[in-house]
Amino acid sequence: MILIIAEKPSLARNIVAGIGQLQKKNGYFEGCGYLVTWAFGHLFSLCDIEAYTGAPAGEKQRWTMDNLPCFPETFRFELREDESGGVARQFAVIRSLCNRPDVDTVVNAGDADREGEIIVRLCIQNALQEPKALRRLWLPDQTPQTVAAALQDMKDEREYDLLASEGFARTYIDWLYGVNLTRYATLRTGTLLRVGRVIIPIVKAIYDRDLAIRNFVPGKYYAMVSREETNGETVELTSKNKFDEGQLPAAKETCARYNAAGAVVTGVKNKKDKLFPGKLYSLSKLQNVLGKKYKMSMQESLALVQGLYEKGYLTYPRTNSEYLATAEKDKIRQILAGCQKIGYPVKFKDSKTIFDDSKIESHSALTPTYKIPQKAQLTEREMQVYSTVFRRFVAVFCAEDCVVSRTEITIDVGDLETFVLKGMTVLEKGWTKFDDFSQKDKILPRLEKGDRVNIDFKPVEKETTPPRHYTIETLNNYLKNPFKEEKAAARDAADAGEDSIGADDAADYRAIFEGLELGTEATRTGIIDNARKSGYIDLKKDVYTILPGGEFLIRSLEQMQISMDKYKTSQLGQALKKVYHGTITVDDSVRLAEEEIAEVFRGKEGAVPPDALDIGFLGDVVGTCPVCGRDLIRTRWSYGCSGYREGCRFKISTTICGRVIQLSQLHKLLEEGKTDLLDGFVSPKSGKRFDAFLRLGPERGAVFEFPPRQARPAQPTGGAPLAGEEPPLPEPPPGY
Repeated sequence: MILIIAEKPSLARNIVAGIGQLQKKNGYFEGCGYLVTWAFGHLFSLCDIEAYTGAPAGEKQRWTMDNLPCFPETFRFELREDESGGVARQFAVIRSLCNRPDVDTVVNAGDADREGEIIVRLCIQNALQEPKALRRLWLPDQTPQTVAAALQDMKDEREYDLLASEGFARTYIDWLYGVNLTRYATLRTGTLLRVGRVIIPIVKAIYDRDLAIRNFVPGKYYAMVSREETNGETVELTSKNKFDEGQLPAAKETCARYNAAGAVVTGVKNKKDKLFPGKLYSLSKLQNVLGKKYKMSMQESLALVQGLYEKGYLTYPRTNSEYLATAEKDKIRQILAGCQKIGYPVKFKDSKTIFDDSKIESHSALTPTYKIPQKAQLTEREMQVYSTVFRRFVAVFCAEDCVVSRTEITIDVGDLETFVLKGMTVLEKGWTKFDDFSQKDKILPRLEKGDRVNIDFKPVEKETTPPRHYTIETLNNYLKNPFKEEKAAARDAADAGEDSIGADDAADYRAIFEGLELGTEATRTGIIDNARKSGYIDLKKDVYTILPGGEFLIRSLEQMQISMDKYKTSQLGQALKKVYHGTITVDDSVRLAEEEIAEVFRGKEGAVPPDALDIGFLGDVVGTCPVCGRDLIRTRWSYGCSGYREGCRFKISTTICGRVIQLSQLHKLLEEGKTDLLDGFVSPKSGKRFDAFLRLGPERGAVFEFPPRQARPAQPTGGAPLAGEEPPLPEPPPGY
C-alpha cells in the first residue's frame, strides 16, 4: 500500500482524481492500492523562545533582555495550536496511516517548492515510527493527466534532501532574526516592532524612495530644442546638450552655432521587420501586468493564480523563470493542439528564446494546461488572470508574425551633432491581436537623403523631476535584482557597453540563482502583505508609499544601529543557495545568521534617543492626566496615568491602527482636546489606509473623529483595539 500525504486538501482531491475511484474515509481516501491524506499547510511550527529557556509548559514568559539573544542548539518543532482541534485530529490520521502495517511506501506530495518539501517532511518525521520507503510526488500542474504520469515517475525522497536543507535553513534563519530582533527592538523602544530578514529591506526601500521624493528640490536647466516645418511637416530635434540654470548665455550661444551650421538629411533607412512578443510569465512578471492593468494587489493576484493552479487550469505559479524546460516540448505540443481546436492560430516553435534549461532553477514559466475552462466556470477576476496567461502563451506560439515597417532618418547639424529619428508602423498585426500591445504607430516626416532641414534651436527651460514612487512592477523588479541599477551605473561609468536586453536578462537570472534577490517568488507576496497589514506601507491602486509606522520602524532601527539592508539580506540569501547546492551545511548558514545577530547585542544596552523617535523614554512624565490631574507616564504600550493603582484608567496607546502617536500630537490632544488630521492609520482587517483626528473621549482615552466627507461613528481607542478591529500584530505575553 502506498500512502500519499498532500500539502492541503485541494491537492489531495486532485491526486485522487488522477488515480481513479477512491473511497472517502475519515480524513483520507483509500482504494486502488493507495491511501491519500493531507495536511493543512504547516501543521508544525518552530517552538518559541520559552521552549529553550525552561519556562513551564504552556506558560508565556515576560519579554526581557535576559534571554536574548536566543540561539537554540537544536531547533524544535511543535504541532501548531488550533482552537478547533482540527490540526491535532488530522495529524493523528497521518500518524495512524504512516504506521499501518500494510503501508510500505510513504510519498511526500507537498507543493513543488522548498516550503512544500519541509511541510510534509515534518509530518512524516514526527509520525513515522519505523523506517519505510520514502518517495516524492512532484507536480508541475494538478491536472489528472499530469498526476497520473507523475505517479509513474516518482523519485526517491533523498533526491530532494538539498531542497529540504535549504527550506530548513531558511526557516531557522528567519526564526533567529524575527524572534530575537523583534523582541530586542520592541523592548528598546517600548513599541511593538516587527523585524524580519526580508520585510525590513522591503520597507526600507520604499522609505528611502519616499524620503528622496520628499526631500527633492527641483533644479532648472536648459534644453536645446528646434521645432520647424520642412516640406510642410514639423521636424522636432532635441539636442543631447543640457545647460544648468546659470548657463543661459552659453545655451543661447550654442543654439546660434547650431542654427548657423544648418541641418541636412544624411541617411534614410526603411525596412520590414518582425516584432517579437514578450516572454512567458514568471509569477512576479504576471503580477506586474495584473497590478498595472487591473489594479490587483500582489496578494490578490497570487491567490487567484494559486486557485487556478489548484483547479488544474494553470501550471505551478510560484516560478521565477520566463522560460520552459526542453523536457516539456511534448507537453507544450499537446497544449497547442488544444488551442488549435478552439480556433487559435498557434504552432510549435523550438526556440532558445522559449526553451532554455539554463534559465530554470526549479520551475518553468507559467502556462495554461491542456484543461481550458469555459468562461462561465471562472469569476471575472479569475478570467482576467487566466486570459492574461493564456493570451501571452498564444502570442509566444502564434503562427502569424507581427510585421512592422521601421524607418530611421539621420540628420547632421554641421559637424556639431547627429540626430537619429526612429519610427515604426504595424503592417500585419500577427500576435498583437491576442496579447496586449499598446505601442502606437510613430510616423516620421517625409524626408529624403540630401534634404535641407529648417532648424531654429532655442533654449527651453525645464525642471528636473523627482524619483517616482515604487509601483508593483518597479518594486518587484527591484526585489528580483536589487543591485541591477548599481551595476548598470558601474558599466556606464566604465563604458562597458553591455547594457542590452540580453545582458539584463542574463544578469537577472544570475541574481536569482546566486540568491541575490530579496525574498523569493514564493515568499515576497506574503511579506509585502504583512508589511501593509502592520501599517508600515500603503498600496493605492498600483503605487506603494511609506506610512508613519514604517518611518518609525526604519528610524528606530537606524537609531539602534540595526542594519537589515539589501546587502545583509542578500548575503543570507546567497548562503541559502549554497545550502541548496551542497557547498555549505544548514549549520553553517545558521552560524552566519547568529554571528550577525550577536553583533546587534554587543554594547547596545542604552536607551534609544527620544529626540529621534519622538515617543519618549519608558517611565518619562509626558503630560498631565485630563481625568485626575496626576502625571501621565510613558509605559511599554501606552501613555498611561500614574494613578492607575488608585483607579484611574486613562491611557492612550502609543500605536493605534499601525500609526505611532508622537509626543507632539499627544501634547496637542491633551492641551487642545484634538490632534491634527493624522494620516497613516491602517485597518488591520481590510488593510485599507485612512486619515482621522484623535480627540479626547468622554470617559478615557481617545476617539476617532473623521473629516466631514468621511464621517463615521467615533470609536474608542484607549489602550485596546478599536471596536470591530483586530490588533495589527500579536499581543505580547501577559506581564510585558
